[in-house]
Amino acid sequence: MGITTQIEIIQLQSIKGGMAEFYTPQSSHETMLVNVPANTIDDLFVHRTQTDQLLVVRGSFILVVLQNRKYQYIPLSESYPQVVKIPPGVPHGAINLSDSPCVLVNAVLRHRPAIEQDYRPMRRPIPYDIDIAHQLQEFLRPSAA
Repeated sequence: MGITTQIEIIQLQSIKGGMAEFYTPQSSHETMLVNVPANTIDDLFVHRTQTDQLLVVRGSFILVVLQNRKYQYIPLSESYPQVVKIPPGVPHGAINLSDSPCVLVNAVLRHRPAIEQDYRPMRRPIPYDIDIAHQLQEFLRPSAA
């Protein structure tokens, strides 16, 4: 079975146990806690040896994925528990236009040993559409109670 070349967005299922809600764990070879600072527009990265599995646990951000010379903007938030799987070879970056940092878990699947190039930013071949990112970040903003 080969590695997929498309991202996947998986809605997490949960079960209640008393007052707690338990979400589906993600298998991984290592787990990283990632902080995307407030007011950040990050470069693209492309990993050749790993699949990233991202889950936001606090805040929100816009995941930017480059496929077929077009960006896909994916809003992710703690309010909508889902995992995004990014396979090797797919350039991706982060935009957080909010005033709060975003914390996420990356449950990494290793396909081969890590290489240094996996963690070097790459130049964006086309500029991000910041207007789209602003609209999506606004959509993610919690409403005032």
